Amino acid sequence: MSEVQQIRQNDIISRNESNAAISRSISRRLTNADELIAEANKTDEPLPKMGGDRDYPPPLPDRTPYMVSFDGPHDPLHPHNWPLGKKVLTTSIVGFTALVASMGSAMFAEASPVVMQLYHVGFVVATLGTSLFVFGFAFGPIAWGPLSEIYGRKNILILSGFLYVCFTFAVATAKDIQTIMICRFFAGCAGGGAVVITPAVLADIYGPASRGKAMNIFAAVLFGAPMLSPIAGGFIVKNSSLGWRWTSYMVGIIASASLAATVFLLDESHHGIIMVNKAEVLRRRTGNWGIAAPHEEFSLSFKEIFEKNILRPIKMFKEPILFLISLYNAFIYGILYLCLTAVPLIFQGKYFFAAGVAELPYISMFIGILAGAAVSLLLEKRIKLVMAKNNGKIVPEERLVPMMVGAPFFAAGLFWAGWAGDFGPRVHWIVPTIGLSFIGFGLMTIFLPCMTYLIDCYLFYAASAMSANALLRSSFGAAFPLFAKAMMENMKIRWAMTLLGCVGVVAIPVPFLFYLFGKQIRKNSKYSMEF
Repeated sequence: MSEVQQIRQNDIISRNESNAAISRSISRRLTNADELIAEANKTDEPLPKMGGDRDYPPPLPDRTPYMVSFDGPHDPLHPHNWPLGKKVLTTSIVGFTALVASMGSAMFAEASPVVMQLYHVGFVVATLGTSLFVFGFAFGPIAWGPLSEIYGRKNILILSGFLYVCFTFAVATAKDIQTIMICRFFAGCAGGGAVVITPAVLADIYGPASRGKAMNIFAAVLFGAPMLSPIAGGFIVKNSSLGWRWTSYMVGIIASASLAATVFLLDESHHGIIMVNKAEVLRRRTGNWGIAAPHEEFSLSFKEIFEKNILRPIKMFKEPILFLISLYNAFIYGILYLCLTAVPLIFQGKYFFAAGVAELPYISMFIGILAGAAVSLLLEKRIKLVMAKNNGKIVPEERLVPMMVGAPFFAAGLFWAGWAGDFGPRVHWIVPTIGLSFIGFGLMTIFLPCMTYLIDCYLFYAASAMSANALLRSSFGAAFPLFAKAMMENMKIRWAMTLLGCVGVVAIPVPFLFYLFGKQIRKNSKYSMEF
């Protein structure tokens, strides 16, 4: 039995534990040090000489005493023990970065009618500007998440943020439709870094008792930005002194501000990188060059990145929990971007609202999102009570309780908005608007538990699990806008939304099933933690 397996069997690991044995085991799991050493010894090539006619030095003693670790559970270096102000600043920066990325996904959608006229393309081609961006959300995290586990959160956020700014401004200045579409895709790939790394940062700095509140903020940002940015986008496009290009200029300017905040104000939160920095300080101040951090044992090659880190999120789809939770999450995310087409069809097509005004019902969805966040926060108290009864240890399945509440509301909202909105002035506009709030409530109460449940289940591979989730989720988000208009025009809005509502009804049992059987499934997982 391996060292990691022994620790997992003999110790129920909580998020606040950080003793030396656990730190070394976690780092070895993340960096694959033993596998790399074995791989290096497979070669038949002779050892290179020391140089200067010197003999090889004697072998060093066991590396274990030289490996740094956190100084107990109350070590101030541990991100869980950072001052509240520092945690709030970190949360604000990464949340702002994720908000800007989400803004870019939806604000450009309001420019689609102008793009159709300007470049003489059809609706589907113009909608690709949104779909390709969201599709980039699917591919970028495959690399960004695992790379952040290797090089740290801050470095990858800076790199992805810089690329996001560049490609966003490239869209704003593009001279042809091809450049717009290509740059939108790569802007989405770059923006996916913030979307996948933000929950990993929150897992770094918050313990299980308070992580739910932080994830509430993240989920509200991720869903709130696509709800509110079309309102701003609609008025920007309508303003003749600005025009459609300013939907990208505006995002690029705000993204530049978030990049500056990341560079100058954000501290690294990855536990392994913090230990690397600690080892470097100790080496310089003590003169003992044998001091090291487990994370420094990592040696990188493209093959290892591809096999161990890029392919890992895809391989993790074999996990029933990850696959089914991500599939449900992907469906609701697809509905989010489908609403970018459905809401204008209802309020411009049926109620004849003007551009900009027709997007105001998104506020109803945002109110539903805030209500969902409030309910989730209230249910956090239940989680704390369960933890208290369980000796302070988290029970991941308790994260699913808000999902059980929100799933019926989400399905009901789809039926409500579809049937009320398809009859135009014969039904007051407030009626479908209220239905949209139910959809927003369901989005929040489903999405957030999905994220926190996956993080709790796959702590050691949180970024990779989030990458796998983002791959499926963003694929749905990219596909739904492409068929939304044709579906609603050919089936009529009420029957199209009925079909989607039926899918929502079928998915309602998912959180209940994992609440009952999730613990047993996790015991058979090679990626999941045991609690």
